[in-house]
Amino acid sequence: MGSSGVNFSALRIKKGPTTQCVCLVDALGNRTMRSCLSSVVKIQWLVMRYGIYNLEVIHAVIQMAKEEGVFVSLDLASFEMVRNIRGPLLKLLDDENASLEVALEFLAKHCQWAVVALGYNRCLAKCGREMVRVPAIREAKTTDAIGAGDLFAGGFLYGLVKGLSLEECC
Repeated sequence: MGSSGVNFSALRIKKGPTTQCVCLVDALGNRTMRSCLSSVVKIQWLVMRYGIYNLEVIHAVIQMAKEEGVFVSLDLASFEMVRNIRGPLLKLLDDENASLEVALEFLAKHCQWAVVALGYNRCLAKCGREMVRVPAIREAKTTDAIGAGDLFAGGFLYGLVKGLSLEECC
């Protein structure tokens, strides 16, 4: 690669296991990547979002993650997903009119961290016996809220990984 003009001056080598990736390029310049995460690299988190419409697949993936000791983040923010599995979700919650606190309590029985984000209003979160209610910082005039939930989820998970308190994660 150096003979082709690739500059390696900023390359840093660290000791330890890494993944491997092969980039396949055809004659037209189209490319695809094939990664091998091998058994020496162990993930700590599995983030499941939006493309999870099949309850059997969700159960199987979560079971595998549990067997491997991997934390799972399951985002139910997609209204299409919730609509498609509304019946089973309502059975899980036992009551169509369950309050947010009841829903949070139920979720917390099945996971280490349970979070219910209420858009621009507030956030409820529970971990073990600790429950927090975090109000919005301030009311803001928004022109577009696309991605706000994604940013919240990313920020919350970042806080967990960094060891922040439940309230700080919210």
